[in-house]
Amino acid sequence: MKVGQRMTRNPVTITPDTTVPEAQAIMRREKIRRLPVLDKNGKLVGIVSALDLMNASPSPATTLDVWEMHYLLSKLTVDKVMTKDVITITEDLPIEEAARIMDDNQISGIPVMRGEILVGIITESDIFRLFIELFGARHKGIRLTLLLPEKRGELAKLSNAITKCGGNIVSFATFEGEDPTNAYCTVKVTGVEKEALIQAITPVVEKVVDVRET
Repeated sequence: MKVGQRMTRNPVTITPDTTVPEAQAIMRREKIRRLPVLDKNGKLVGIVSALDLMNASPSPATTLDVWEMHYLLSKLTVDKVMTKDVITITEDLPIEEAARIMDDNQISGIPVMRGEILVGIITESDIFRLFIELFGARHKGIRLTLLLPEKRGELAKLSNAITKCGGNIVSFATFEGEDPTNAYCTVKVTGVEKEALIQAITPVVEKVVDVRET
């Protein structure tokens, strides 16, 4: 799956001369937490987050009165608080690479570019929704966590065992195991009774770690 299939297209944007209160109002209205900043020619020149705007506000310990604070904020524009060195990606990037870039750089959203044109934004919320889908969290079924030998053909054995007992695999994911010789696997299965499923898979796995009906 690629970024272009999951990103928010035509994201809400602002200009560098947008004031901090205006940007905060836009975020509240649109229920978003970050805004790409475009110049008058439509070029991406920055990105500002809700945290950036919050940090721009005077400290509660300030000696300024409320009117002075409001006045100062009304004059403060986002170009003074935005991130200017923006990390961007393209639509054809695999979505797991977008997640890795976010994690490596400790950021929660990335503008998506087509050449010099902003075409979307992908955020941690988009990744989180995909995570829910990958695990079949909205489907009822039997959720298995298994430990498999890290050998060629082990996944095929497991899939065949599930199919032969009448099960249908709704979701399937693998993770690093306890050591390099094995791997964890989480599977959600429908169409079969729990006891029959356990009986079918036990001979082809190293360990049945967890079984639960969802």
